[in-house]
Amino acid sequence: MRLRWSILLAVIGSVGLLGLFTESGQAETGESFFGETICLPDVYLQSPTECLALGPSEKLTDWARKGITYPLVRPVLTRPSMDLNVAPEQYLKISSNSTPLYDSLDAAISRNESRTLDPGLKYLSMLQRVDREDGVYYQLRSGWWVEAGEAGAACCIYGGRFQGLLFDQAPRSNLGWIMDHIRARSGPGYAYSEVGNILAYETVVPVYDLVEADGTKWYMIGPDAWIERRWMRMLEIHRPAPEGVTNGRWIEVNLYEQSISVFEDNRIIFATLIASGQDPFFTRPGLFQINRKKEVETMSGAFAADRSDYYYLEGVPWTMYYDEARALHGAYWRTMMGFPQSHGCVNLSVGDSAWLYQWAVEGDWVYVWDPSGITPVDPGAYTPGGA
Repeated sequence: MRLRWSILLAVIGSVGLLGLFTESGQAETGESFFGETICLPDVYLQSPTECLALGPSEKLTDWARKGITYPLVRPVLTRPSMDLNVAPEQYLKISSNSTPLYDSLDAAISRNESRTLDPGLKYLSMLQRVDREDGVYYQLRSGWWVEAGEAGAACCIYGGRFQGLLFDQAPRSNLGWIMDHIRARSGPGYAYSEVGNILAYETVVPVYDLVEADGTKWYMIGPDAWIERRWMRMLEIHRPAPEGVTNGRWIEVNLYEQSISVFEDNRIIFATLIASGQDPFFTRPGLFQINRKKEVETMSGAFAADRSDYYYLEGVPWTMYYDEARALHGAYWRTMMGFPQSHGCVNLSVGDSAWLYQWAVEGDWVYVWDPSGITPVDPGAYTPGGA
């Protein structure tokens, strides 16, 4: 009982002292301080007159201007059918520089060679496989036979798993693909600490802002979460029709972001990553039209004087020529998109090229551009192109 009364008296005494201190403070200054009211936490896109939009409101308003809602709303994304990922043929990768070809299985067994393949990168379409004690034999679509050991044949390449994005309606913000396994940083620069979980390669994230820092671009993918340019490919959702396109229907190839966007009725309906021409075999910027479509194509060529870059590719799926030998097509031999790798063509995954082939018609516009300005625009810098 005594302890309870002691605590109560101590509290009363403290309140009294606080009151005396407040009164004496006011007596010394002779003033009372009244500030403007702080607004309740909310989004204020126009400055309110009855309160100050500071603190949490200031943060929420800044996010809203960038397209960030709270709680966060992730974009709803859909993919094309996975059935499109299956290539129309099966393929052999031939790694031997000198590959004997035989005109029959018996000739292959007896090693009665008819001709040889040139050295270089070779992918051949396969019809059947025969396993014997003396070796494994493959019949090619051309009718020739090879023996697996002699050819250094790797079976069976049938396409990739990467798929682009379908849009029933345009997302609220731009989007981006993560190009490595990486963590975001708390601000735009390497002085900021890493935050959050590791983002996996090819993860799709919203992009709310873009700033320059540390000599490069930084993309804001969420509240206090930023990714540096090397690890991101951005997709700009709202794009005006290129000059010369009046029907609201076009394919846009962005060489800087290594992406394709497909527009119908002036609205984006599909987007994905690509692999375009690498230096010096750039994909030429300009406005073109699809002039020929082929479900399956054979591509070959060499550009170096010593033909050290020779390639021979059978069964190239879903090919759409638009600029001399440059085409949009599936590239079953590519393991990664988002980086320049080709001899000038626009390479897509098998599934993405199948979707695009089904959508496109001859005469459709293809707009190729490089917002960075790095890609040459002088027509004299270009050959007819290659795969």
